[in-house]
Formats: sequence, C-alpha cells, structure tokens
Amino acid sequence: MPLAQPATPTRLRFAVLGPLTGEAGGRPLALGPLKQRLVLAVLLSRANTAVPVDLLTDAVWPEEPPRTARKNLQVYICTLRTLLGREEGPDRLSHSAAGYLLRVAEPELDLLRFRALARAGRAAADGGALAPAARLLRQALDLWQGPPLADLRRSPAVAAEADRLEARCLGVHEDWAETELELGNAGAVAEDLAELAERHPLRERLQAARMNALHLSGRQAEALAVYDTHRQLLARELGLEPSPALTARYRELLARGRSLPTAARPDRGTGPGGSLLPADTADFTGRTDELRQLVDELGSGGGRVAVLTGPAGSGKTALAVHAGHLLADRFPDGRVLVRLRTEDGAARPLPEVLAELAALTGRPGAAPADTARAAALWRASLAGRRLLLVLDDAPGEAVVRELLPGFGPSAVLVTSRGQLAGLASVRRIAVPPLAPAEALDLLGRIVGTGRTGADRAAAARIAAACGLLPLAVRVAGTRLAVLRHLPLAEYAARLEDPAGALDELVAGDVTVRARLDSGWRDLTDQGRLALARLAALPLALLFTLPEAAAALGRPERLALRTLEALTDTGAVTSPTGEVTAHAALYALPRLTHLHARERAVRTAVGAPETVGAPQTTVAAPARSPEPV
Repeated sequence: MPLAQPATPTRLRFAVLGPLTGEAGGRPLALGPLKQRLVLAVLLSRANTAVPVDLLTDAVWPEEPPRTARKNLQVYICTLRTLLGREEGPDRLSHSAAGYLLRVAEPELDLLRFRALARAGRAAADGGALAPAARLLRQALDLWQGPPLADLRRSPAVAAEADRLEARCLGVHEDWAETELELGNAGAVAEDLAELAERHPLRERLQAARMNALHLSGRQAEALAVYDTHRQLLARELGLEPSPALTARYRELLARGRSLPTAARPDRGTGPGGSLLPADTADFTGRTDELRQLVDELGSGGGRVAVLTGPAGSGKTALAVHAGHLLADRFPDGRVLVRLRTEDGAARPLPEVLAELAALTGRPGAAPADTARAAALWRASLAGRRLLLVLDDAPGEAVVRELLPGFGPSAVLVTSRGQLAGLASVRRIAVPPLAPAEALDLLGRIVGTGRTGADRAAAARIAAACGLLPLAVRVAGTRLAVLRHLPLAEYAARLEDPAGALDELVAGDVTVRARLDSGWRDLTDQGRLALARLAALPLALLFTLPEAAAALGRPERLALRTLEALTDTGAVTSPTGEVTAHAALYALPRLTHLHARERAVRTAVGAPETVGAPQTTVAAPARSPEPV
C-alpha cells in the first residue's frame, strides 16, 4: 500500500488509546503492513523512551524470528522515518545502544495528552479543587476510543503494552469516580461504573466506588449485592476476604447509615497508615511465640528481614498477614503484600513483580526496561520510607534478594516452604503444626464451642487426625459446620481410617489432597521416590536413621542427606530436636504419610519412578501458592 506524503512534524497526530491510527494535516496516514504497525505501536506506547531491539523483535515475531529479523526491522524503521518526516534538530526516530527512541510531543499523541490531564486532575484533587479535578479526569477518560491497540493484540508484546495502558485508565477512572462522589454526583457514577466493574470484578477500589455510588443513589440492595458478589469471587478464585475497609463499609450499609463516600475508600497506595494486605483471618488462633518473635524482629526497625518457613497448610501466609496488621503503627508508610508465584504455582518474573510493587507503592511511570536498574530503583525508593513488605510464597532466594532494601527503616517478611539458605542476615522462624490445645480452639471457633465442648474427646481426635495443621483443621471444621447432623465421634472415626482420611478433608472447592499434591510436585523425582519408600514405615511411628536407610535402600550417609533435604521441605520432621544423627528420631507428618502412601500405590499401578544417582537437593520449585 503506498504511503501518504509525509507532513511536517507539528501536523502529525497519533492515537493508541483504541485502534492504532495516524493523521497528517487532518488526513489519515497509511501506516503500512502489519509488522510495521506493530513496531510503531510499541514505539508510541513507550514514546520518548528508548525501546530495546529485542522487545521490538518479540513484538513482530513472537515465536521464532527469521535470520533476517534485524535487517527487516531496519527496513520498517527506515519507512517510519519517511512517514514521520524530517525536521531541524534531533531525529524523530533515533537509534542508540539502548534501542530505538521515537520523539513525540504531547499534542501529537493521545497517550501523552491522557497522562498530562490525569496528572493535572490528581493534583487538583489533592489541592481540594474537586470540580476542576473531576473535569480534567473526565477529559482524560474521553480520549479513550476503546481497548488500546485492539487491532494488534495478537502480538503478546503489544498485548502486554496494551494491558499496561488499560491499567492506567482504570486508575484514572477510579480517581474520577471518587471525586464525583465527593461532589455528590452518585447517580452518574453508578451508571458509568456498571459495565467497567463487571469487566474487572477483582479490582476492589472500583467495586468500592460502585458500591458507594449505588448506596448514595438510594439503591441499597444493589450496593449490598456488589459486596457479596465480590466477596464470593475473592473466596472462590483467590481464597481471600475483602479488605477491612470494604468490609467495614458493608457493615455500615447493612445498618443503612449514610456516611461520606470517602469512608469506604480502600487505600490508594501506601501513604501514612496505608495497608495493601489481605484481610486478617477473623478466627486466627495460636502462634503466640512466633508472633512475639516477628513483632520483636520487625518492629525494631533497621531494615530487618524475617523468613517464615514450613510446609503447605501450616499457615505461614495467615501468620504473616496477622503480624502485618499488628505492626500497623510501626510502619507509617504502609504495609504491602505481593505474591511471588502465579496461580498455577510458577515463579513470577522479576520485572512483573517490580512493576506491581511500583504501582502499589505509588511510583508512577514505566519501569526501566533493564531489570537490574528497575530493581535498584525499587530498593532506592525504600531508603527513606518505613514500610513493611510481605513477599509471599517465595520460590527461591534470587527474586527475594533483588527486592530487599539495602538500607533504611523498611522491613521485609518472607514466607517460603524452603529455608532459603542462600539469604544471609535474616531471622528464620519455623511455622510448625499447632499445639493440640490451639488446634482444638480453632476447631471450636469454626464448629462452635458448644458442639466441641459436648464431646471434647472426639474433637481432640479430629484435631490429631488432621495432623494439627491449620489448613486441615479449618477444612474439617468447615465440613462439620455444614454437616450439622454428623456426630463428632463418627467424623473422628472417618478421619482416623487411613484409607479414607484424605477423602474426608474436603470443603467445597478446598481440599487438603490438592495442597499435598502441590507439595508432592515440589519434590524432585528422587525426592518423591524417597518419600514413597519412607511411607512404607508404620504410620505415626518415629523412626531412626538406620530404619530410614533400610527403607530407602541406601547407605546411612546418603540416607542422612536425603532426610535432611526432605526436612528442609517439611516432608520429614525431627521431633526430638538437635541431637546426633544416629540418636535422632524422625517422623512423617500424618497427612503427608497418608498422601505418600497413596502416591506410592499409584506409582506401583502405573509406570514406576526410577532411582537416579543420589543427590542432596530433593526440593524443586513449588508449583502452588501457599494457602492463607
């Protein structure tokens, strides 16, 4: 397709807040073939910033670039230079070691105009000029012509740029809605947010604004329904509860109070007292010693780092969140939780985590393309702040090390199934199973203390059959709360039956077997084989190193290394504490023991797992997020 005659630069206009378009002197520009438009889209979405050649290559050839990729890219750049025209001064489209940089003025690109209007609107709101703020924010939103770069999203790299732009639009939409609510324009906000809130159901600030708008418009039942739908979705998809701020607002609405809309705002960031932690567990039980250690370690300041370690289901995340809420007054610049794994258990890329932290802590603007520089900027941003950072479900030391502040008063709390032995100068706190009295107390809070008190012996049997793990006790309690007719003694007998115990620990879509499966996948092939062989030992019986060596079929020296590696993952415990290897006693936690037996049977029926050369490291990266 022939290109239109290039225009002088001041007459150019481009749009990325919708389909990619260009104009010269009011006439449409022919932007060329698909690959050339992909290059232009990435350059415009990162206007006035050097874009690495590798990113442009990924945008054009997502899978396997041809051998001529660099040369083809240079052809597209050359054609775009012709399209953009020439002017005095620096080239519009220049190349350096950092990549290609496209220089665009604010009137020439809708994205730059959007950013300028959004900044002005937020500044006006911060200064108390609400009416001008709402007007500026609305003008920014009106620049959007639909999903950004909607015609080019088949390229993953362009789709990622588009998602980043859309996230900014959502933030401005929330700013506009909250400003209009303060001005008393609830009706307009309720209608405007309806479709947007449905498209982004997990965005709590958006749901809060819609809930307030409906309430202040007299649509009480709809406002309550927004909260209930959001709560159920969080529980089903993420296993979380709404934030304390949103829950408090819901309770106000139940009482039909008409408080100011600002009362229900979730924290916009981590300003004074701000919290971006999940809601605290309402029936949190026990952990007195661990909490005391966390409060003493993290509350003393000075860049402290604590690591909570323990197997799946031991309640590390719940403990971290509970401690974070208790430490609110120690961290006036806020408390933030970021998960280091995806929902399927894969480790999240460091650039993605850094981008999330930048957004959560109020550092606007695109993160540097260089990951090391982005990490350095993140650490530098903590230097003058007293912030608590919770890094949940760490897959290993590497990512954690990049996120730790180099100095300053901020503190970090890490949860991990492994010990993260590569991290120096950290306080490691083990999260073991609950004490019997604590497990019984937790069961009573869920089932009802009257019911557990009526048959305390059966309740204690249930807690013991759950291995005293918070997750299993919570699942058992939830099941009993639903099955009100089921006697505790009968359910205890079911759990004590090794053949059916795991089948009984199911509550809705939460199953203990699924958590144990994820821990099983954390192990290497040799680790799984070793655990299956140890499961042949008698249930709930302590064993010695010679007995373990016999079960594993290997010399004691190698058996000891295997036991130590399995202990690091929480699959094996040593209840007798720190004694010599030959005097030590080991145990498999009850549910881990039952699960390993079940897996051994499956292996025997199917293809057997082979024994490789002995190795020390049994654990592999975890594949499932730690349950709260």
